[in-house]
Amino acid sequence: MTEPAHPLPMRVPLAGLPARVRVHEVGPRDGLQNEPAVVPVEVKAEFVRRLAAAGLTTVEATSFVHPRWVPQLADAEELYPRVRDLAPDVRLPVLVPNERGLDRALALGAREVAVFASATESFARANLNRTVAEALAMFEPVVARAREAGARVRGYLSMCFGDPWEGPVSPAQVVDVCRALDAMGCDELSLGDTIGVATPGHVTALLTALAEAGLPADRLAVHFHDTYGQALSNTLAALQHGVTTVDASAGGLGGCPYAKSATGNLATEDLVWMLHGLGIDTGVDLGRLTATSVWMAERLGRPSPSRTVRALAHDASHKEQ
Repeated sequence: MTEPAHPLPMRVPLAGLPARVRVHEVGPRDGLQNEPAVVPVEVKAEFVRRLAAAGLTTVEATSFVHPRWVPQLADAEELYPRVRDLAPDVRLPVLVPNERGLDRALALGAREVAVFASATESFARANLNRTVAEALAMFEPVVARAREAGARVRGYLSMCFGDPWEGPVSPAQVVDVCRALDAMGCDELSLGDTIGVATPGHVTALLTALAEAGLPADRLAVHFHDTYGQALSNTLAALQHGVTTVDASAGGLGGCPYAKSATGNLATEDLVWMLHGLGIDTGVDLGRLTATSVWMAERLGRPSPSRTVRALAHDASHKEQ
C-alpha cells in the first residue's frame, strides 16, 4: 500500500497549553506484548525503525521480563541490538522488572529503563505477586543500580484512577506510591489509567495532589486507556495542567493482560491529530505514522482500532482508486 495522503486538522491553539509535547511511543513493547501470536523479531525491528522514521523521538523497544511471563517479548536480546544504532537521536527505553532484567538490558547498552509498580494492592498481587511495599522494595536496588550505571529511569504506576477489584482509587493513595518511586530516584513517573475509567476532573485532582506533594507536571507523564472513550479528554486535562509527556501506542495496539476490561492504549495517531489541531508541536509526521500502523495491522492480520488510522487510510484508498 502506498503511503497515505491525508488531510490536516485546522490548527487552532488553546491558551494555556504547552508549545511542544513529547510522545512516548509504547507500541513495540506495551502493544505487542499482548498479541496472541509472537511477532517475528524482524517485523518488530522494522516497526521500531519505521516509528523512528515517522519522527517519534522516544520508542519503548521491548521488555526484559522473564519469557515465561511475557513470551511475546522473549526475543529482547535479539531485538535490541537490531535497533540500538538509532540512539542517541531516538530514545529506546526498555522495561526491566528486577535486577536480572536490568543486567540483561545494561549488557546490551540500554541507557533508559523502566520499572512497573502499582497503586493498588490487588493489582500488585495480580501483576507482580507481591504487595505494593514488597514491589517497591524489589525496585529500589534496580533503580539505584541503573542510576549508578548512568541510565535514566522511568517509573510506571498502574491503576492510578481505578482498579477492577478495588474500584475507584483516591489521589492520596497514588501520591504515596509516587513519592516512594521519586524517593528511590526515578527521573520520570508515568501515571497509568490501566482500565480506562478516568475522567478529566479525576485527572486534574490527581495532578493537583501530586504538585502539592512536590511532584510537578514536568516530572510526570500520562498513560491513558480508551476503554470508555475518555483518553483524549483526559490527555487534554493533563496538558492544561502542564504535563508535556504523553504515552501512546501506534495504531492503538495493546492493553493490559491483567486487567480484562482494558480495551487498548490511546492510539498515537489519534493523539497526534488532536495535538496538531491545537497547534502543539510533536515532530511526528502523521502520514508516515499512519502508514506504519497500516503496515503493522497487515502483519497482525486485522485492522487498526485507531479512528484516525482508519479515516486516513480510507481517504488514501479512495484517492488511489
